[in-house]
Formats: sequence, structure tokens, C-alpha cells
Amino acid sequence: MLLSTFAFLALLMTSVLAQQARHKTTPVLNTTNGPITGYIDPTTNVHIYKNIPYGADTLITRFLPPKPPTPWNETKTCTSYGPIAPQTYGSNIPNTAQSEDCLNLNVWTGEQSGEKRPVLVYFHGGGYESGTVNSDTYDGTNLAARRNAVVVTVNHRINGFGYLYLGALSAKYNIGNAGQADLILALEWVRDNIEKFGGDKEKVLIFGQSGGGAKCATLMAQPAAKGLFSRVWTMSGQQITGRTMEHAVGTAEEVLRKVKLDDGREGSKEEKLEKLLNMSTDELEKAMSGGSGQKWTPVVDGISLPIDPFWPVPNEQSRDIPMVIGNTYDETRTLIGSGKPNLFDLTWEEVPRELEKNVKAFIGNITGEEIVKGYRGQYPDYTSTDVFFAATTAARSWKSMVVESDVRVRQQSNSPTWVYYMKYRPPYEGGKYGAAHGFDIPLVFANSDAIPQTRGDGVADELGEAVSKILVEFASNGSPEGIRPDWKKYAIPERTSLIIDRELDIHADDRGWERRFFESVPYIQPGT
Repeated sequence: MLLSTFAFLALLMTSVLAQQARHKTTPVLNTTNGPITGYIDPTTNVHIYKNIPYGADTLITRFLPPKPPTPWNETKTCTSYGPIAPQTYGSNIPNTAQSEDCLNLNVWTGEQSGEKRPVLVYFHGGGYESGTVNSDTYDGTNLAARRNAVVVTVNHRINGFGYLYLGALSAKYNIGNAGQADLILALEWVRDNIEKFGGDKEKVLIFGQSGGGAKCATLMAQPAAKGLFSRVWTMSGQQITGRTMEHAVGTAEEVLRKVKLDDGREGSKEEKLEKLLNMSTDELEKAMSGGSGQKWTPVVDGISLPIDPFWPVPNEQSRDIPMVIGNTYDETRTLIGSGKPNLFDLTWEEVPRELEKNVKAFIGNITGEEIVKGYRGQYPDYTSTDVFFAATTAARSWKSMVVESDVRVRQQSNSPTWVYYMKYRPPYEGGKYGAAHGFDIPLVFANSDAIPQTRGDGVADELGEAVSKILVEFASNGSPEGIRPDWKKYAIPERTSLIIDRELDIHADDRGWERRFFESVPYIQPGT
């Protein structure tokens, strides 16, 4: 999720809560944990349930896999979003509490008709550091009403609460992927309950953007997730490798230093662990936010994640799962450019230095001067700003997409993989941000009015109609070709991709020059 949209999303919350209070209540629905009611949207007749607990308060299982919630007998009213995971960036969202009791999900579905509908389960972005699904951007009303799908959005543990590895302190904590375990528990809830909402548990698609897409990719390599979903759709989010144990232990040591539990004083491992478990949520969250070298990504712990998800080959359990892998044309105009106006006004002399400063780890031995020379020769009409953001996007964001797509095809020549690029550049702020990171989210949800970048944009409305149809077709049948027969499976050397521009189009090896230019640079997963 784009951190720059948090302020806008916050403004929507108060009016949403007021509207819900006037809505008609749904009939009581009995879940495996207890009875619930939601509310009915009067315009679309979509039944909406918010803040359904799928796990117990994680304060009692801090840094451990979650437990199911305590069953209840009295009907639980599920009409308002629940608490979000503790984090720094979510503190400016009003009417949204932060709590370790954050394992809740939301469901949108049409009236019960006896028909089984495809199920779309969404995991939010924000890397593994921040984020929530509590916003209109991820509202499932349009997908449920127009596409006859059941939509589920999931809150879960993030940052150190979800990905701190403490195996060096205790064998019991020999897992660094509690946040992934939350997602698995949510998918188990979907398996056990979604038919009560009209969903087809055999047609469960998981999808996510940025960190949410990376979480989906990681689940594809986790044995405990096997069989819980049947299709995957990722947007600007790949997870080629996980963190090594060495890196995870180093991150834990940094946290211990920040809370003064590793400053040379005497104390057993048990005592240090006990102090961590008894710290307040706020104190611990501050200690786990930022810091040199800290990066919360899944840990290849040999247990919950036995191997890297997509390197050197994909996990065997994922080879036959249909998968869509997508990115936007101008990822870094927000990923790198947000809050840095100087990057939109670079001189040609400044570009090489800024390239090496911002994406050094992704360009290897290629110099900034060589990159500028190559791009100016290939794209003579590009401005200095265009070259900077095109090159940083290709080196930083697209590389993982190419690697993930290619290794799936090389594992199995008929691998069910499709690739897309969002090229449409909304006119927001004069098109300054182009087809930036996150701009495809409102298209898949058919919610173009949910973010300022696409609100009131008729082209975005039309693209949302088209792309959301493809999403649900893919969830229903494991292929987009029922709607777009020309969008063929990804294969080498053709590398066919869907281009989402003012109209949908099909290209072969789109921007292949850039792929070849950075091909010699070994890929390094951020945070690993």
C-alpha cells in the first residue's frame, strides 16, 4: 500500500462509520467460532461483515503462531473495522485502534442464492512493516455486486510482531514468520466458513499488492499453506528469496540492543525473552521500527519456510498453481520519489549520481554514466527525470518480476503464469507520477474513486471494469483467457504480457531492451 495515501484514506473513515449505523442488519450467520451479523449496503444489497475474529489476541502468543479465537455464543455485531496491527505509519488513521488483538477479517458477498461464487482473499501492502485493509481502497462492494464474487480482506501481524526471529533465545521461538502464520490461519478460516457466505472453497484466489503480493509468493512455498488457495494474483510484489537465519538473528540482536537487553549485563536467554514478552506494545513497537539493517521479511527458518520461494527454482508445491504477476511502468515515481521533489527536477549531470545513490544494490558494476548513456541512446525523447525513474524502476522493481516469471517457466515449460504491466498514467498532478506503485489497486477492486490519483477519471473507471472482470475470471477458471484469449501464458522467448493502458493490449517482451540491459546484474531481494 502507498504510504502517501494514508492521510487521504483517513478522511474517509468517519463518514463510512456514520453510514453503517443507518444500514439494515444481515441475518445471523453461524461461523465455526460463533454467530455474527453484518449490515446490508442499501444500494447494491451486498452483505458486509467487518472485524470478524479469525485468531485470538496475539498478545498471548507474541512472536509465536496464532491460536484460533475463543468461541462465542452471543451474536457478534460485525459492522465496523477492527483494530490494526501495531505500527508507526498507521498512527494517523482516525477511528482505527492499534492492538496486538488484530487478527480480524472482512467479508463482502451478495445475497444467498445457492450459487457458489469465486473467493478473492486480499493481503495489504506496506512491505512487511506497515499497512491495513481498513480503507475504501480495498472495499469489496463493487467486486461482490458487479462480479458476483466473495471478497475477504485480512489484517495480520507485521513488522517485528510478525517477523522477529528469536530462535537464538529459545527453541520454542524457532520461527520468524508469525505474520505468515496469521495469513495461513485466515485461509483456514476461509476454508471452514466461506461456503456459509456463498463462496466456493475450491476457488480461492489470494491476491495482494507490494508487500501483500510478496506475502502471497511466500505462502506458495509454505507447506502449511498447501491446498488453502488455488490461484495467485500479485501486483508489484515478488518474494524471490527470504531472509537468512544469520540476517534474522542479527536483526533480533539489534532489537535486544535497542531495549537494552544486550548491553553486556548478565542475564540468561530465558530472562531476556521474558522481558521481551512482558514489554508494553508501544515500547516494543518503537524498538522494532526502523533501525540500521532492520528489514522485516520472511525468514527461511527450515520449518515454516523451508526454502526460498523462487530461487533457484520455485517450490514444487506451487508449480501447478495458476499465477498472475504484474507491475506498473513507473513504480519508483512513488517508491523513491515520494517526498523528494528534487528527483523530479534532476539535471543530466545529477542523474548518474542519484542512480548510484538510490539503486546501487540493484545495478551491480554498471555505472550511473553507463545507464544514462544507454537510456538516452534507446529512448532519445526521454527527459532526465524520465531516465531516472525508468532506470530505477527497471533495476529495482521489474527485475524481481522477470526472475519470478522466468523461473516458473523454466521449472515447467507449460507453467500457468501470466504477466501484465500497468502503463496507464492518470492525469493526477499533470501525470507527474505516471503509472506509479499502487495505481493498479483501484482497478482490480473497481474502486477508481477511492484514491485521489484516479478519482473522477473516466478512463480509470473503464479500466477498472475491464481489469476486475479479468480478475474474477481468473479466480473462477484459473486462466484469464476466457475473457482475453490473446493474453497467452508467459513463455520464453516470447514473454507475452497484457498492457493496461488507455485500452488493453498485448505485447511481446515489452521493454525488452531494459530487461537485457540489467540482465547481467545478480538479483538481490530487498531485506535479505
